[in-house]
Amino acid sequence: MDWRWTDSPGVALIGSEAPRRVTHWARVAERAGLGSLWFAEDYFYPGAFALAAAAAAVTERPAIGLGVVNPYTRHPALIAMETAALSGLVPGRVILGLGSSNRPWIEEQMGLPFRTPLQALRESVEIIRRLWRGERLTYRGRCFTLREVALEFKPGQEELPIFLGVKAPKALALAGEISDGVICSVLASPAHVKRVRSTTDAARQSAGRSGEFVLVGYVVTAVSHDGKQAREAVKPLLARYLGILHGQSILKDAGFSEARTLPFRQALLAGKPGAHLVTEELVETFAVAGTPKECRLALGRLAEAGLDVPVAVLLPDLDAAGQLALFAAEVAPFWKEALCR
Repeated sequence: MDWRWTDSPGVALIGSEAPRRVTHWARVAERAGLGSLWFAEDYFYPGAFALAAAAAAVTERPAIGLGVVNPYTRHPALIAMETAALSGLVPGRVILGLGSSNRPWIEEQMGLPFRTPLQALRESVEIIRRLWRGERLTYRGRCFTLREVALEFKPGQEELPIFLGVKAPKALALAGEISDGVICSVLASPAHVKRVRSTTDAARQSAGRSGEFVLVGYVVTAVSHDGKQAREAVKPLLARYLGILHGQSILKDAGFSEARTLPFRQALLAGKPGAHLVTEELVETFAVAGTPKECRLALGRLAEAGLDVPVAVLLPDLDAAGQLALFAAEVAPFWKEALCR
């Protein structure tokens, strides 16, 4: 994998409009010089692999990141097959992000057993890597079993970088031990990035691992020459995620207790908007929003904390192509400079 894609921010091409817009957005992002395009598989929105393939087919340079897919709805052998096929379209550009998703989607809504998520990730990484190496694999783990399984075609790139989309301490230690990087969730503050870096560094040292280890982070982003307008625009999405992630370590890392985020969970469960609860402090902590200068300062704080690649999560009700162009012209060029400080 050519790691130069980390010199520039990336962008998440997601949401209900993505099937209709993804090829246009991908072209705009590539022309703007962004280094990577990312596709999350949040249920029950458009699937990641179809969108990634569409974007891959109309671009030549950006890395194509699956971030993240899970081994419950997609068996590790199927993930190996799909990523290998994608690498045939765009050799050398595919990155796999794996996560365990969550019990409500997997078990409660889809009726699939949600067993031992960390073990499932460990086994998945091993299975996918061995299949990519060309092994004919018989495997019996705690979570997955394979009998005489092999890819019947050669992947288009020699190695598949595998990142884990994880947040909690044990999961981060696992990522440091077995993966090539971490994909930080939306609402990753500089304090959370520091914890991710310190935990994974310690795990890598303990496992005797060396080499490149990349931290990618999804960042709610809105850029405007009217800074107040941009900050107001991110509040509904921040409110939603503060409700979803209420009580989790990613928010505690930033100094926000369960008592502080409980109103967002209550608003979410009641189906009520919580944007009015979002303060300027929350915007500054959890988003890159405001004027280009304010956004550059926010990215600088993430770079200083140890983030390698911010991935802009643009707002669904704003002009995505216009946001991409402004972000790429007035914010993204700063990233390489920030990393070199």
